[in-house]
Amino acid sequence: MPKRPWQVFPLLLSLGGGILMGLTPAPLEAWPLAWIALVPLWFFVAKSQEVRQCAIYGLIWGIGYHGLALSWITGIHPMDWMGVPWLASIAIAAFCWVFIALWGAFYVAIWSAAISFFEKARLKSNKVKETGEKRVFSLALWRVLIGVALWCSLEALWSKGPLYWTSLSYTQSPHNLVVLHLGQLSGPLTVTAAIVAVNGLIAEALLSYQQSKSVYGLQGSKFQVAGEQKSSKDKGRLTTNNLSLRKALHKQTLALIGIATGLFIVLHLVGFGLYSRPLVEPTEAALRVGIIQGNIPNRIKLFSEGWRRALSGYTKGYRTLADQGVEAVLTPEGALPFLWSEQVRVKSPFYSAIVDKGVVAWVGGFGEQGQSYTNSLFTVTGTGETFSRYDKAKLVPLGEYIPFEPILGKIVDRLSPLDAHQVAGKPNQLFDTPFGRAIVSICYESAFPQHFRYQAAAGGQFILTSSNNSHYSQTMPAQHHAQDVMRAIETDRWAVRATNTGYSGIVDPHGKTIWISGINTYEIHAATIYRRQTQTLYVRWGNWLTPVLLAWGAITGLVFYRR
Repeated sequence: MPKRPWQVFPLLLSLGGGILMGLTPAPLEAWPLAWIALVPLWFFVAKSQEVRQCAIYGLIWGIGYHGLALSWITGIHPMDWMGVPWLASIAIAAFCWVFIALWGAFYVAIWSAAISFFEKARLKSNKVKETGEKRVFSLALWRVLIGVALWCSLEALWSKGPLYWTSLSYTQSPHNLVVLHLGQLSGPLTVTAAIVAVNGLIAEALLSYQQSKSVYGLQGSKFQVAGEQKSSKDKGRLTTNNLSLRKALHKQTLALIGIATGLFIVLHLVGFGLYSRPLVEPTEAALRVGIIQGNIPNRIKLFSEGWRRALSGYTKGYRTLADQGVEAVLTPEGALPFLWSEQVRVKSPFYSAIVDKGVVAWVGGFGEQGQSYTNSLFTVTGTGETFSRYDKAKLVPLGEYIPFEPILGKIVDRLSPLDAHQVAGKPNQLFDTPFGRAIVSICYESAFPQHFRYQAAAGGQFILTSSNNSHYSQTMPAQHHAQDVMRAIETDRWAVRATNTGYSGIVDPHGKTIWISGINTYEIHAATIYRRQTQTLYVRWGNWLTPVLLAWGAITGLVFYRR
């Protein structure tokens, strides 16, 4: 913590900005706040040359944002159904929440420290003491460029790791579909870059406005005119040079606000242009699908009562949907919590229904891999053949495995009650079906856009999301739905979502939710989707925007340095 008491004010404002950002994701969905919530942090980081202090500002902001947005993780408590004592359950839930929130906040702290470091290095490189007159307009724009490039780079690095969910881009989902269409250009980081840029321009405008006030010689700005000693008689009296500087800073303030406003409008116009394109859906591309939401709480799912309800509920739902004329039925993650090979061997009621009705089923269950098991989705044809299999590649940290297990394994044991060891599938899997190649996501994988991009580029024609979600608060299913809305837009694909307790849904390529289920209810639903083979710029080229921003920032930085 800073030593001087007056520095508590920036900490409180930074925390407040993070909390505002935490209000933007589903289910609160106060998405307009995202376009201003980063302003306090940016303002104080750009103003200070104390790298350690700025890192603390960033950490506090990140705790406010990630801590609030991810507070649903505490919904894993109570875990008495797993045999975990009450106090131990609270401790595990609290540890998960704090650890994941701090992991996201760590990247914000790095960003803040890096911006402060660059500003400090730039000022040291100047041979002439910087005064208000030397505060050039282009310098503010360069800092915005560098800030956006660094944020996108850190978020891209963050998305490669095991703990990723609260990208700034998902603050706009599922309601601001217009700006989410920027994701078709270079993925979700395009939306992140837009949010950071607008916030940065507003913050730079406020900084410029404060500098204009310091022309009078008042304390509080490092851009105070150097070398002038003003007596009390001189305060408020402007020299000719100061008057000129003050006018220039006022113009700069207005220009930055104008650019921020213009950028916000232009970005939404570009998104609207993509959003307005009609969906061309040939009749031959239609696919009639059914969804079963079994609504079997985790506290009974892996015990005899849950097994009976699963076999009964999914068999009944499958038969009903088959009678309605669907061509395929999707079930949630772990819908039948057994080894699927065993269900085939004993010819379970659900397997017998598939053979009887002859309709393809995408079955959530467990697969064998040596002495371990996988969380899998199986394509089962109407003849009972297991046509294809997808194994979940992105396991839930602290739930399905422990990251940094040599260290954290001594603190938190696996939250799964199964005795076997769950392993991840390969990241380059493809999932073929009798209707063409599908893009598959099991639960947590919805947060990783590159997972969907890879399968779309390899010919995936529609999205199948199979999830559980029952062990968290209602906030998590809402955010999960928002993640899948973004993935549908980025890949330009129809998405079918089947969850255990909600929210299941159908999403079109423009991100419109055609149907969404209730929460904690048993439901079945039939709908028509369309197979698509289009490829967005993001699917073809990936995240090309971040390296472009980095290169642009480096080149302009070198130009400033040489001048």
